[in-house]
Amino acid sequence: MAALRFGIVGSGWRAQFFARAARALPERFAVTGVVTRSAERGAQVEREWGVPTVRTVADLLAAPDRPELVVVSVPWPVTPEVTRELVAAGVPVLAETPPAPDVAGLESLWADVGASGLVQVAEHSPFMPAHQARRAVVEAGLIGEPTSVQVSSTHLYHAVGLIRFLLGVGRGPATVRAQRFTAPLLDPVARDGWTDATQPAPAGTVLATLDLGGGRSGLYDFTDNQWHNPLRTNRVVVRGSHGEVVDAAVTWWGGDRTVLTSRVDRRTSGVEQDLDGFDLTHLSLGERVLYRNPFVGTRFADDELAVAHLLAACASWLHDDGPQPYPLADGIHDHRLGLAIGEAAETGQAVTLPVPPWA
Repeated sequence: MAALRFGIVGSGWRAQFFARAARALPERFAVTGVVTRSAERGAQVEREWGVPTVRTVADLLAAPDRPELVVVSVPWPVTPEVTRELVAAGVPVLAETPPAPDVAGLESLWADVGASGLVQVAEHSPFMPAHQARRAVVEAGLIGEPTSVQVSSTHLYHAVGLIRFLLGVGRGPATVRAQRFTAPLLDPVARDGWTDATQPAPAGTVLATLDLGGGRSGLYDFTDNQWHNPLRTNRVVVRGSHGEVVDAAVTWWGGDRTVLTSRVDRRTSGVEQDLDGFDLTHLSLGERVLYRNPFVGTRFADDELAVAHLLAACASWLHDDGPQPYPLADGIHDHRLGLAIGEAAETGQAVTLPVPPWA
């Protein structure tokens, strides 16, 4: 398969993940150009990223090397505008999360471009190796029918996407209840590195339940800056009719008065006398390989691997070799439920969502 040629609108922190994937995997991905707001920022991107830049979407599409796909990585209010412009030009879009900032924006965007089939959302969380492995355990039937998921890892639409992915549920009605708590927490690390904080400061935690119907539920637990704070580790639980997955531990019914527990093993190269370089190679449960890294040699972290998987899935979709990686309807639904979590936490009232138009 030829390398996926994609452009990027935006040059912020998240856009860099897509550029890094192309730089590390030139045989699979190629950045045709980046749209920046100013020539000064464009010159900086050209120096640091090694890719050409332009000032407008029209210029990006008019270039001799027209992109097959455009990644939209701009501020929330701008994303719908750029998405509409690209769809009007007939160009497939991978829009960063969320695809629109609020309920009215989500509904309007769906009404305008939902039927085009051209828009995917860059919800990369389900593509992370550990979550792929957990889903493989579910699909293997080890824990029976999945009934509930607990996520204390990432925020709002990302967490909702994970809950739905691990449960295998669609875009149906839901009832959300939530409450916010404030408590002291030391915050030693932020996005830019160590904060050198020595005293706890007030931090908010939102706890929410999602009733997804049919006895299926989600539990959301997120504390401010949990992505970066090493004092709040990830916790992901998938419960089923015959067992459960708790982080890397899998417990299931073995039959004949037998309960079995095993751990998902994370195999990495480059440890001690392994001179092959540091890389995730695979995740396994006993003899069962749950996930195998197709990008060995990149030395990517899990988040970067997820972005590479997402781009690869887009390439397969565009070349008629695979399904849509993350359709606009799913990205909209995740954010709609995330907004409901915020509303329920603010008002103290349950928020019930009917079957949406994008279902």
